Amino acid sequence: MNDLSLTVNGEKISSLVEPRTSLADLLREQMNLTGTHLGCEQGVCGACTILVDGVPVRSCISNATACGGAEVRTIEDFDRDPLMIELRQAFNAHHALQCGFCTPGMLIMARDIVMRLHGADEARIRIELAGNLCRCTGYAGIVKAIRSVIVSRQEALPPRPPASLPLGPAGSGHASAGNALVHVEKNGLATADAQDKPLQVKAAAAPAPLAGKRAPAVKQSFSVAAPQPVVWERFGDVPSMIRCIPGASLVSQEADGTYQIKMRVKMGPIGAEFAGVARQERNDDALTGIIHGSGRDARSASLAEGQLTYRLVDENNGESTRVDIEVSYQLSGALAQFARGGIVTHFIGAITTQFAENLSRSLSSAGTEEEVVEPGELRIAGSFAGALKAWLVDLLRSPFRK
Repeated sequence: MNDLSLTVNGEKISSLVEPRTSLADLLREQMNLTGTHLGCEQGVCGACTILVDGVPVRSCISNATACGGAEVRTIEDFDRDPLMIELRQAFNAHHALQCGFCTPGMLIMARDIVMRLHGADEARIRIELAGNLCRCTGYAGIVKAIRSVIVSRQEALPPRPPASLPLGPAGSGHASAGNALVHVEKNGLATADAQDKPLQVKAAAAPAPLAGKRAPAVKQSFSVAAPQPVVWERFGDVPSMIRCIPGASLVSQEADGTYQIKMRVKMGPIGAEFAGVARQERNDDALTGIIHGSGRDARSASLAEGQLTYRLVDENNGESTRVDIEVSYQLSGALAQFARGGIVTHFIGAITTQFAENLSRSLSSAGTEEEVVEPGELRIAGSFAGALKAWLVDLLRSPFRK
């Protein structure tokens, strides 16, 4: 495993990655930037084109560790870019997209052509697009769209000499090695006002990382109709908290403060029962905490490792509490497919909703511990279908971001 530090869409990140990890997999699987599409995964189709140090590259064949220290920009970072806005409008006007799969990479390349070749004619544009394949439009609309933007900018802006490029592969020359877990420096947990403070919990030494897939960290917030001290006390009661988690059950409490737990999950025809250990660390002053967990499913030999970071924020003059959480997990073995990006955010959102309902029920003035629903297993079929639907709606609303 190699330590990788780079800047992605303006955010500095550090990630512990395998040497063979491609830049595309890092962006899609660990950062949930799924606008970078994967087609051929051989550097031929151009669907995965992004900018690395200002240069278009094929992220599917770019080694992530070779881009240490580089500045990476994906299609998600160009929402407010004036030139990209012009190109999107031109693509619409000239019918330069159909299924949309090639469009993110095509737009990245089109932007580079306009910025680099201020007088390019249609023939030169076709040469520059030779590495970006489109199986729908026949390229005529794409070429006309790019040419129209070049002409409009020639009329509005004076010609500029092309910028010189550094020698060597894009993104090279900064790489470093070390050991650090994935984190994003710019983004902490969501805050509601300026009085919220970042998490200040000292994490225990992390276990050896799994060799499987790490799902993108997901942040969620929910409110509980109970005062902050009451909710804080409940979060410190681990057995009661486990009762609020769908499919989870407490096996035993160890002398060292850890807890033996079981988690039963049903994913369509696939069933799993993870047996493992959990522990919690809390900061009484900041009202923050971290819950670590790891386990193994004997049937599939899959391993799971997860972490939940939470913070309690006072609301409504002490009458209610907002709970900000950040969840990340990693799977290896047969179940590693369920750590892929895209649907993970919606799935964890559904689980968080169930947990919040159980927690609220257990804290209600008329509620008792027995009223908390303890399903024998966590069934994901319904949640998965809802997550897939939500993901597709989001995809159709933002054709250039997914």
